[in-house]
Amino acid sequence: MSASTDLHHRIATLRRDLHAHPELAFEERRTADVVAAHLERLGIEVHRGLAGTGVVARIRVGTGKRSIGLRADMDALPLDELNGFPHRSRHEGRMHACGHDGHTAMLLGAAEVLAQRAKAGAFDGTVHLIFQPAEEHEGGGRVMVEEGLFERFPMDMVFGLHNWPGLPAGRFVVTDGPVMAGADRFDITIKGRGGHAAMPHQATDTVLAGAALVQALQSLVSRNVDPQEAAVVSVTRFHAGFADNVLPENAALGGTVRSFRPELQDLLEAGMRRICHGIELAHGVEIALQYHRGYPPTINDASVGALCRDVVRRLGNELVAAKPSMGAEDFAFLSSVVPGCYVWLGNGPGEGGCMLHSPHYDFNDAIIPTGIAYWVALAERILAI
Repeated sequence: MSASTDLHHRIATLRRDLHAHPELAFEERRTADVVAAHLERLGIEVHRGLAGTGVVARIRVGTGKRSIGLRADMDALPLDELNGFPHRSRHEGRMHACGHDGHTAMLLGAAEVLAQRAKAGAFDGTVHLIFQPAEEHEGGGRVMVEEGLFERFPMDMVFGLHNWPGLPAGRFVVTDGPVMAGADRFDITIKGRGGHAAMPHQATDTVLAGAALVQALQSLVSRNVDPQEAAVVSVTRFHAGFADNVLPENAALGGTVRSFRPELQDLLEAGMRRICHGIELAHGVEIALQYHRGYPPTINDASVGALCRDVVRRLGNELVAAKPSMGAEDFAFLSSVVPGCYVWLGNGPGEGGCMLHSPHYDFNDAIIPTGIAYWVALAERILAI
C-alpha cells in the first residue's frame, strides 16, 4: 500500500507550510488549527484542548471496541534556521529541526486514507489520531495523560514514529525493550566561605569542592552500573567566581543523567546524593542537590513490536538493527500506561550536518508515502475484521 502521487504532493505541501511556521512547546495554536481543519474536512471527529494545544481525532468503524492510538508530535525547537530554501522558518529563534512537521503531516495523510478505508468497512475498531504538543523537553505527553487522554479515549495499544537521519530513507528500526533513554537533570549549589585567592587558608574553596564533585560523579557509571548496561552522567554547567584574586562564596553545577531503566534512575540519583554528602564533609562546604525527574525510558512492548515488524515486512520495507538512543522521548509517558511501540523511519544520510536538532536539518519529503503506508497498514493489521 502506498500513498497516491496526489496525496504525496498535497501532504508534502502541507508539511512545508508547517515547517515555515514553527511553534514552540504549548504554543502550537496555528499548527493545531491546521491539523483540526484538515481532519474536519475529512469528516473525522475532532477533539481539542488536551494539554492546551493538543488535538485528538477518532475514526470509529463497526463495533469500535478494539482501539489503538497513533501519535505525532507538533512542536518545534528554539533554534535559528540556517537553510535557504523557500520553506525555511519565517520566525527567528524557531525551527522544525527534529521533523515534527513531517510526523504531523504523515499522520494527517494517514488520516485521509483511513477515513476512506473506514467508509469501505476495511477494519473493525477505533483509531485515535493523537497530535501532541510540547515533546521537546516540556513533556506534553505527560500533560495529555494527566489530563485524561486514556480515560476519554481508551486504547489497547499506542504507537509512535520518528524520522531518523543517518538511517537509509524508508528503512525501519523496531526495537524490543528500551529504544530511547530516560532523561533526568540536576542542579547543584555549593556554598562556602569566600576570601582572598592569595590566602586560601582563610576561605573555603567552592571551586575546589566543585572540581572534586565533577570528578567523583564520573565514578557513578563506571563503578556503580553494570558494564553491560548503558548510562550517562554529564556535568554540562559549572559557574563560579568573577575575579582572578577572589575565591567565590558560591558555585553552581548542573547537567543531565541518562539511562534505560527506571531502576537505574533511582540508583544514579541515590549515588549523586551520597557523593554530594561526601564532598560536603571532605571540603567543609554546604552542597544542595536538586534532582529533577524528566522523561522515563521509552520501552517497547515485545508483542506490540512484533506486530510492527510484521507490518513493515508486509509493506516490503527493510528492517535494520540499531542500538537504542541516549536521546529521550516523552512518548514514554503514553507507552508506560498502555502497551506501545516507538519506531524509527530512515530519513536519509543526514549529510552536511543535517542531523536532528541541526540548524541545517530538513525532513525528507520522499519518505512521506512510507510513513502514511505504515500507519494505515498498522491500523488495518491490528483492527482486522
